Amino acid sequence: MIFDSTVRRELARSFGATLVVILTIVITMMLIRTLGMAAGGEVAPEDVVLLLGYTALGYLPMMLGLSLFVAVVVTLGRMYRDSEMVIWFASGLGLGRFVLPVLQMAWPVLAVTAALLLFVWPWGNRSSVELRSRYEQRTDLSRVAPGVFQSSRDGSRVFFVDRASQEGVAGHHVFVLTRRPPLESVVSARSGRLANEGADRVLSLEHGQRNEADSATGSRTLASFERYRVLVGETAARSAEEAPAKTLATLDLMRQVTPRHQAELAWRFGMLMAAANLLLLGIGLSATEPRRASNWNLLLALLTFVAYFNGVNLSQAWIAAGRFAMAPTLLWLHGGALALGLALIWWRDHAAVRWRLGARRRAGRKA
Repeated sequence: MIFDSTVRRELARSFGATLVVILTIVITMMLIRTLGMAAGGEVAPEDVVLLLGYTALGYLPMMLGLSLFVAVVVTLGRMYRDSEMVIWFASGLGLGRFVLPVLQMAWPVLAVTAALLLFVWPWGNRSSVELRSRYEQRTDLSRVAPGVFQSSRDGSRVFFVDRASQEGVAGHHVFVLTRRPPLESVVSARSGRLANEGADRVLSLEHGQRNEADSATGSRTLASFERYRVLVGETAARSAEEAPAKTLATLDLMRQVTPRHQAELAWRFGMLMAAANLLLLGIGLSATEPRRASNWNLLLALLTFVAYFNGVNLSQAWIAAGRFAMAPTLLWLHGGALALGLALIWWRDHAAVRWRLGARRRAGRKA
């Protein structure tokens, strides 16, 4: 039918353009944030692109849902402003008739969103956590590149190695500055080597000197040594912490019924239901007055999107805290949004019917 194909084509064009703009903005912001993390020593510089990809996959379901919502509001709003809606309404089509072509265009995107939320989201989060934890488990000295000053994670030490071995465990002309107020010490040595001693990671220095200053008393100590040992951190073989819920597979969350896991499940299914409900809300919120050159409907739609997705995040926090159960929360939040979207379409549809009846009465009086 001409009506269905026209609406689907307009929606597809608007969705593609909106998605490109949102992707560009979000990826630029994530790139700046990831580069800042790499500069701060939280991630390895060589893993920036990989971490950016994992993060983009995590945000992609939200970007797809927002793009669909904006596409519906913008496309139908343009049809209102260009008086195309008047033609469709005069042809006997109501606003509810737009639900079918909107769903026909959106169902492949909703299917991709479901796959991303249920399968790709936990995999991407798990891979990001592994990248960051693997880099964090490296000792401070193993991060040092030859000829570059490097600070430790807590900022209490500064390392410098003139030359390092290929294995990264031995170096020549080692410099270590340690600040632990009120003490500040500078250790320089001809060579150094990393070694594991029990649960500790130790830097063994040879042929050097240690200069220590006490800012409280003003005293200074200078000592030469043949061998000096510095504790630089724990060994990488540490007890593994409990994995975050966002890194667990959906089936694992279903098997382990805990408030934390239920909250993560509610968020994943909630984001999918929110993307579908926003399509109905967008159809009702797109109505505008053709004679008024304003974008209040678009502003109201964006506020609705922000409020809805904040509600999804808030419900996740409530379920994790044990204040509400998963099923009633999903029913009240998303069932209420569905009912609101259908009621809004019904109200707009009957407003169009009343407009058509009023137009016929006015035409009859003129005749």
